Amino acid sequence: MTEQQTTQPVTPTATQHVTPAATSPAGQSASQPADGDQRAVVTGASSGIGAATARALVADGWHVVALARRAERLDALAQELGDAVEPIAADITDESSAQAAVETILAGGPVKALVNCAGGAIGKDPVATASIDDWRAMYELNVLGTLRMTQKLLPTLKKSAGTVLVISSTAGIEPYEGGAGYCASKFAERVMARVLRLEMIGEPIRVVDISPGMVHTDEFSMHRFHGDAAKAAAVYAGVPDPLKAEDIAECIRWALDQPDTVDIDSIVVRPRAEGSYTKVFRK
Repeated sequence: MTEQQTTQPVTPTATQHVTPAATSPAGQSASQPADGDQRAVVTGASSGIGAATARALVADGWHVVALARRAERLDALAQELGDAVEPIAADITDESSAQAAVETILAGGPVKALVNCAGGAIGKDPVATASIDDWRAMYELNVLGTLRMTQKLLPTLKKSAGTVLVISSTAGIEPYEGGAGYCASKFAERVMARVLRLEMIGEPIRVVDISPGMVHTDEFSMHRFHGDAAKAAAVYAGVPDPLKAEDIAECIRWALDQPDTVDIDSIVVRPRAEGSYTKVFRK
């Protein structure tokens, strides 16, 4: 996976580690946005689509609150992108950690967009033998993590006429064998976004769902197959030009760049070689 490069000067920024008892005082976040800057919270910002989104939004003039569990990855991103990034290490599947992160975020000023990139697949076993723990972990992250962050930031997003953007998946549109747990979580995430869109009619807020197909990132398939490099590589074997994280980041950037009165309800994006999960051209 290639990554966008920045020509901005590098300014080291210390990651904020949030705990239930430790949040930043108002006006003292690691890197305060300048007056008038648009501020976006990006979950899952330590790698893949989340990191690519942080880069794309910073290049487009946004101030980005980069949220993820791995502090060292966030530190590297902040060093790369400078003061436009406010790194916060937190776990959105944990209520106390997420609440502390949100308190830190709100102490730093208004929020114009929430980009829910955090997510993942675990395992590819048939329903008959699938791990309940794997299913639970996917639901906690893909569905409840997205729900938790959306609920907590919705009030401030309404005040700023902001946007809730959800990165779901084409797995939430068409199920496939071995993918029941992941597909179910992504169906739920897509339905959540759609129902929120309906419930917010008349409110000054947009809800956007982006459903990527095959995206080749460094970690998605490795995580799914528990570190089995051969299985992870086989997912993309022979596929000419699968999508990159930067392709999805550009969809996100474009959707957020539309006027506040224009809601891009849904984007389905696949590489040209993929017609569906089961119809993929391979050389």
